[in-house]
Amino acid sequence: MASSSGQLKRLKPLYQLAVNNILAVVAVPLAAAVVLKAADLGSQEILARARALPPAHLFLAAFVPAAAAVVYLMLRPRAVYMVDYACFRTSPNCRVPFATFLEHSRVWPGFDERSVRFMTRLLERSGLGEETCLPYAQHYIPPSRDLKSSRAEAELVIFSAIDDLLAKTGISPHDIDIVVVNCSLFAPTPSFTDMIINRYKLRKDVRNVHLSGMGCSAGLISVGLARNLLQVAPKGAHALVVSTETITPNYYMGQERAMLLPNCLFRMGGAAVLLSTNGAKARFRLARVVRTLTGAQDGAYHCVYQEEDDRGNVGINLSKDLMSIAGDALKANITAMGPLVLPASEQLLFALSFIARKVLSGRIKPYIPDFRTAFEHFCIHAGGRAVIDELQRSLTLSDEQVEASRMTLHRFGNTSSSSLWYELAYVEAKDRMRKGDRVWMIGFGSGFKCNSAAWECIRPAANADGPWATCIQRYPVDIPDVLKH
Repeated sequence: MASSSGQLKRLKPLYQLAVNNILAVVAVPLAAAVVLKAADLGSQEILARARALPPAHLFLAAFVPAAAAVVYLMLRPRAVYMVDYACFRTSPNCRVPFATFLEHSRVWPGFDERSVRFMTRLLERSGLGEETCLPYAQHYIPPSRDLKSSRAEAELVIFSAIDDLLAKTGISPHDIDIVVVNCSLFAPTPSFTDMIINRYKLRKDVRNVHLSGMGCSAGLISVGLARNLLQVAPKGAHALVVSTETITPNYYMGQERAMLLPNCLFRMGGAAVLLSTNGAKARFRLARVVRTLTGAQDGAYHCVYQEEDDRGNVGINLSKDLMSIAGDALKANITAMGPLVLPASEQLLFALSFIARKVLSGRIKPYIPDFRTAFEHFCIHAGGRAVIDELQRSLTLSDEQVEASRMTLHRFGNTSSSSLWYELAYVEAKDRMRKGDRVWMIGFGSGFKCNSAAWECIRPAANADGPWATCIQRYPVDIPDVLKH
């Protein structure tokens, strides 16, 4: 049995080569046959047969392909590129080691000893390190959750990321045509887009959208929305996408276990991304954005739910069924993404497996497509240890392929929708990105949503400058099995 399995593994590369190049396999013999037939006929005979054709046929033979090509070029969507991106760089004075976090929790009378012990166990198994950061307001006892402190955190994160992005790209704020911001749990008036427009004195005709309540996968929703807006904007327009989550007003102060987990996992962070339909200075090309929503099911809708506990404390309740619901959402997403990105060899194996399961009434295991044949890098939302473990198992990824996600969780914690950009920065800081490499970003969020985006690298980063600049030499770190499992 083992020898036959080994033989199949050795034959698989040959199978992939043949099926993935099926057009060449078929076209080359056909082209050779046509050339040989033309040589037998001779040029005079070919011209004579062409003159004998009715003029209408000649016209259609020339016009129809040309018209089809023109219509295709006019109607196809414009290519969208990522000019560059920048992540908020956390400050050492915002660092919250485990000991500090737990000491503050014990001092605050809202948490009893049972809650503190529970959070201690969560932190020990979370996969977070000792350098994750919370906003300044969370360092007070008790933590400050007022509007002024919340605005201060949002401005610090957003403006810092945008400043870095503008410095990297050299673009003037006046050249920004579209602004899309996502922040789920803090939506003040005026909105974050208004805040950005005022700070950078953007043009009066800039199109702007503030997305709230969309969860940790909202960053890819923002990318998809910006892509759609760029389709109707003048060619070469620029879209600024900002992803963040404001921690200050959302710290849970009660004792419900299901609502204490976000306190232990979520940390401050944010990212700014510049998209454009002009690829002259671009670093990545946006290949696909696929969104799947399972919110029609009550269990999925309520599995990440903001509510009050019995004492009126507001927090996010995470259901015990979260991982199974996330698994179902992932299956729906990869079912939609697979046909768009997988090579023909993997699609054929998946189709044959599907037919076999139907014929044999599901008595054989379904074939899981090998997405490693479609992507070189994977950026999985660093939502927690269990999320990364589940995706690694479901997609049969190696430890190195989920390294960016685990190390981002360790160094920065769960920064919500911006975590994917910290992971991409990790891959580049490790100098693993090459021209032509394909990247798959996968995000999960309340609702329940699983969204993903595929990128192709055009120009890798020239240096490791970014959120990992001061610590990349220390990574990857070893995470003991007790933390991983």
